[in-house]
Amino acid sequence: MLLKLTITTIICAFIGWITNFIAIKMLFHPRRPITFGSLTIQGIFPKRQKALAMNLATVIEGELLSHEDISQALLRPEFAHKLKGKILEGFTDFLSKRLGSLHPMVAMFLDSTMLDKIRAMLDSELDRMVPKLLATATDELQNSLDLRKIIQEKIENLSMERLEILLMSIMSREFRFVELVGAVLGAVIGLVQGLLFL
Repeated sequence: MLLKLTITTIICAFIGWITNFIAIKMLFHPRRPITFGSLTIQGIFPKRQKALAMNLATVIEGELLSHEDISQALLRPEFAHKLKGKILEGFTDFLSKRLGSLHPMVAMFLDSTMLDKIRAMLDSELDRMVPKLLATATDELQNSLDLRKIIQEKIENLSMERLEILLMSIMSREFRFVELVGAVLGAVIGLVQGLLFL
């Protein structure tokens, strides 16, 4: 009797585990539709890749990354300050090395005092120009960059092999837990069934 109960529990645990294992595999497999008469079998992700791409793109643009987020990042004072510093650095380098090498007379006029004056003038001018440039850049990005379309196309063009690897690397522990739950539930059902028929 105890042997029958043990065997029933083990068999039901195996059935619970294998059912969940197959269900997880069927998220990605078969990649291409297989038809048996009127019944067509295909993995959930391969079958619904376009819909998944569209829904994910909508969620990402609406909830995670929007044009407003990009605009806010570009319009931050720290970003404008760093950009202004890079422009000043590049312009000073251009004046002292490139422009000064054109002709000895130019180099003579561009001494350190003159460079400091030009740099100071440019510094105050950039305080006015950089925020306007960044505002124009954010408007242009908003008009020309379709985040939803880019995300959707990237997901649609992602191969199923790559998508499976990505999801398995992220959720392998969760998938194993689902398999384990199937085994435990199967074992409990097998044990209860065995006890009822004793």
